[in-house]
Amino acid sequence: MTRAAMWPSPPARERVTPVSSAMSAPKSEGPALELLVHGVGGASPQEILGDPRTVRVSGDEKAAIFRRCDDEKAERDPERGRDQPIPEAYCWSNLTSGNSARALWLLLLPFMVVNLAHWMRPRALGRPGTSRAYGVLVRLVALSLTVLLTAAACEVALDLVAWQCAGVASCANSRSWLGFLSPEQGGWWSQPGRRLALASLVPTALVGLLWYLSNRTWNAYESQRPPTGAEVAEGEAGPGPQQRGSAAATDSSATDSSAIYADDADDSRDTADADADAEFEPEPGVRPAGPPALGRPGFWYGRRLVARLRAAHTAVGLLTVSAAITGAAARHDRAADSVLLTICGWVLETLLALGFLAVLAVVFRRGRSERRFDARLDRIAVRRLPAAAIALWVLALLYAGWPRPDWVSRGALPGDAAFRLIALTQVVLVVALAVTAVVLQRQARHPRTALRGVAGPAVAMLACALGGVMTGGVAQRVADWLDGPGTPGMDGQGNIPGPPVLLSWQASVIPVLLLVLIVPAVVLAVRVLLATRRLGPGVEAEYEARERTRPSDVWRPDRVRTRRIAGARARADLTDAAPRMVGIIAGTTLVLGVGAVLGAWISGAVPGRAFAGGGWAESFAEAAQALGSWLVGFGFILFVTWGRRAYRDASARRTIGILWDVGTFWPRAAHPFAPPCYAERAVPDLTWRMCTWTEQTGGRLVISGHSQGSVLAAAAVWQLPAATRSQVALLTYGSPLERLYGRWFPAYFGPGALGDLRGEVKGWRNLWRPTDPIGGPVLLPPETGQRPVDGAPLHDPVVYGRSRSHPLPEPIRGHSDYQADPVFTAERQQLLERLLPAIPSQPHSYEEPAQGSSGRSSG
Repeated sequence: MTRAAMWPSPPARERVTPVSSAMSAPKSEGPALELLVHGVGGASPQEILGDPRTVRVSGDEKAAIFRRCDDEKAERDPERGRDQPIPEAYCWSNLTSGNSARALWLLLLPFMVVNLAHWMRPRALGRPGTSRAYGVLVRLVALSLTVLLTAAACEVALDLVAWQCAGVASCANSRSWLGFLSPEQGGWWSQPGRRLALASLVPTALVGLLWYLSNRTWNAYESQRPPTGAEVAEGEAGPGPQQRGSAAATDSSATDSSAIYADDADDSRDTADADADAEFEPEPGVRPAGPPALGRPGFWYGRRLVARLRAAHTAVGLLTVSAAITGAAARHDRAADSVLLTICGWVLETLLALGFLAVLAVVFRRGRSERRFDARLDRIAVRRLPAAAIALWVLALLYAGWPRPDWVSRGALPGDAAFRLIALTQVVLVVALAVTAVVLQRQARHPRTALRGVAGPAVAMLACALGGVMTGGVAQRVADWLDGPGTPGMDGQGNIPGPPVLLSWQASVIPVLLLVLIVPAVVLAVRVLLATRRLGPGVEAEYEARERTRPSDVWRPDRVRTRRIAGARARADLTDAAPRMVGIIAGTTLVLGVGAVLGAWISGAVPGRAFAGGGWAESFAEAAQALGSWLVGFGFILFVTWGRRAYRDASARRTIGILWDVGTFWPRAAHPFAPPCYAERAVPDLTWRMCTWTEQTGGRLVISGHSQGSVLAAAAVWQLPAATRSQVALLTYGSPLERLYGRWFPAYFGPGALGDLRGEVKGWRNLWRPTDPIGGPVLLPPETGQRPVDGAPLHDPVVYGRSRSHPLPEPIRGHSDYQADPVFTAERQQLLERLLPAIPSQPHSYEEPAQGSSGRSSG
């Protein structure tokens, strides 16, 4: 069923008429402001405001508010703003784009994907324990990904390079940069333990880089204070919707900006985290007692949790490196009957095991604190845990570097068991997560929920699959490079044995997965063709009925024009097939992942050897093994190239930006090394602007959001005090609020949350097109005596063909240029007329908006 079919309106466009006197409020004599928030890909202030001369009135180079130069002091003109609102543009595109080096974030895609799984939790109906278990399981999956990444770096640096290649004269001597590690040189570094200690600097540097990136973005994004709840003291509950007074006047220094450290032992009152805090549905027809999830004071202030998780993930990365070094040396000492070194090895391994348990305790203990503004940090977790991990890493280096003249590196380090344990742990966690999601979904069923509530586990499975194929492919590619003309694990004629068998199997599933995905891709292509043919007659009937109302125009059907319009609608409907595609990919990767573990476990050989003598199966396995590593290398190049182009090219950013913008919209609640959440800067920006402007002027404000900007606008409105919301109306267009966010994140944008948003603002209107692949209706049932939120679907193109009023063909705009439709202006005006007049706190004393650093025109 198409989206147009879900909308029970006649095909003709809804006629915009003045609001009845019973529904409309008297026109305010104060100024009116339209705060425009752009969407995917961004736009320049000049494009948004339609003027080449603009000026920045507030903000910095990352996100700022712009006006036309002629409107810079519009509030001081008593006649300005009565007939038309003052347009003001909030430009936030630099929060997700800019320097092309940021495309390297794409290499951490598994971390971003698993973070999404946290927010895809189904609604919680009185099940705090189950909801908390869901959050803990997602955080454990995220922790396993950090262990997997670090273990893969250890496999490449410690096993393949330092142990295998440097331990073989033919491999080390053929590479000058490894010559000083060769046993034939007899140098200080030639002993295996010292080679491992030196090589461990590579994975340690990787962990340090991830910590640095997370800490830098933590200071820039998670540290933005919201205007509501900033005055809440430590330990107090956040204010309810009626108690969230005009906090905009509260100075942001009400809570000291320096970190407040809290002893973990004295923090028992915080054990109820946001996993248990998540939204609980009231009885039908009853308004919730507290604010919705996105309206809580601490929702967009995640300093405390990110700091804890960053410490835990940094510590587990260092502990993984230490375990790799210590394990190799301890195995040699136990075999060599060295009593003192054996005891040291056992003690160090025991300390490492305790360190892993401490990390698990930190991850288990607490999630997000959302119900209050929490500016504290946890001293033990944030400071002592990484410090202890660093100390153990130093001890591991000293232990491995101790002289062992009789130690010779042979074969490969025993990494198979470690990678097998990681893979099995991830499968168990994902299955447990799916069971938890099903239990939650049974309490709050909704037909529009993606994958019937198991979208979170499916996405978590995708994150694990991405991590597995990336690590396996990289290890296989490096082994191919070091082995020269040989094939690691296959011919026995190469320089090195190669990576663990499981990693070769994981790299080999990549071609198989691509072959499997051809089937649903073909099905979708056929679906588009059939839908195009089916929609054609309806498109012609729709435009014919509309254009026959214009006697000056003559209706002339055009098969090519009809097919283009119908094709645009059919392709736009493919977005609704995304849940099914994600389910197919997740299920396939789960089956292939389990098959890879079992194949490696049972055969103990790489795929090419495991199927030896199997005829076509052997040939297919050898081809898959060879192609897997090359596809990963090609994928890395493609990712970086694609990411650089997306960051620098606005058109490319619009094409792929929606997936990235959805992924980085959410706070880092599961993985601290995920790309930063831009909404933790953008939502406070918008909230502060709306609060201060309405308080100083007493005027009316329409926040107008396109695409992802509509999601930011809705999140900002939820954060407003009640007094401010009475002066604010919401206009959304091309909005994914229900189509993407409502289906995939039902606990935060489900029907209950969107219905509550409608009740909290004075007016809300949503515009959409059947040709839009991203935006759609919000599907809220109309309330008695109120206009529905969704307008009738807009015609795209505005007219069918050439006419006297449109001598040239109008374009099919799809997701763009909603403001070019004449309906947009009429709907905005009706929203302004619904807003009640207000009395400014300081009449006739509007403060001129502070300019940027220069205040120069950007036009």
